[in-house]
Amino acid sequence: MDTPKLTLLTTTHRVAPGLLSWPAWEALRGAARVLAADPAHPQLPALRQAGVEVELVERGTAPALARRLVGAAPVLWLGSPDGDPGLTDALARISVEEAGTAPEIEVLPGSYDLPGARLLDLASVMDRLRSPGGCPWDAEQTHGSLVKYLVEEAFELVEAIEEGDRETLREELGDVLLQVFFHSRIAEEHPEDPFSIDDVAGDIVEKLMYRHPHVFGDVTATESAQVEANWEQLKAAEKQRESVLDGVPAGLPALAYAAKLVSRVRRAGFTGVPDQPWELPERLTDESAGALLLAVAQRGYDAGVDVDAALRAAARRYRTAVRSAEGLPA
Repeated sequence: MDTPKLTLLTTTHRVAPGLLSWPAWEALRGAARVLAADPAHPQLPALRQAGVEVELVERGTAPALARRLVGAAPVLWLGSPDGDPGLTDALARISVEEAGTAPEIEVLPGSYDLPGARLLDLASVMDRLRSPGGCPWDAEQTHGSLVKYLVEEAFELVEAIEEGDRETLREELGDVLLQVFFHSRIAEEHPEDPFSIDDVAGDIVEKLMYRHPHVFGDVTATESAQVEANWEQLKAAEKQRESVLDGVPAGLPALAYAAKLVSRVRRAGFTGVPDQPWELPERLTDESAGALLLAVAQRGYDAGVDVDAALRAAARRYRTAVRSAEGLPA
């Protein structure tokens, strides 16, 4: 006598309903009975349209559901979107306690999450927070009110990278990602020029492909310097810039701003303005101190030194030395 089979069909809500694997469709069409507990299961309309009859049952506790499914075998269980917490453990316990008489249990993945699928969850959560009945604080925010949080999160991410703290790095990347989704969700509500996170992602995909012709086109570039030169040329043509400095954000911290200006000038091969002299002035004034720092940025770029990161590292060492002299832990 053949052992009856209990098939647990798992699916993901992050793909369109009906997009199931061929083995899943074969199992569904060949099942004596198909049971499910969630009347709002996203797969139900597609299954019914395909002629698969699904019986709805009360889920109850995991042990009670496991006992119900074992007693109903042969049967296919359409797993709930939440994964039916505790069900597999309860079924495993029955299999051990009733070895030889319990039905054969098969877990059949019907659909899989693609890379990046959890971004759909983030979009859904952000929409819930922003919509009526969501979070009052989130609903009140604007692009302007969120600027300080974006800046803070970006600096916290930089700190995590510089300290080599991978756990914090993962967390701070999530915080920065949240800001992108938050701003995109707010943008959807603009009365005249709305756009969504899909528009944002689509634009950056097109930009990346356009600016990487050595990957997606027929341009040859074997060295990073060639890639950077191509990038700047394409960017200038794309944005129709008149000056090599167009597009450098003036809101950058002062030293980073100077370093970015130097980077643009160097990459463009512009020689119309001489570098600042490399010498310590007899007396530091606002003008001479600024000129000296600009000279450091210029020489730093030529030496391959990120002067902004170098100054932060030096400041951290200075902080450590001061705390050590105070008898405090670094």
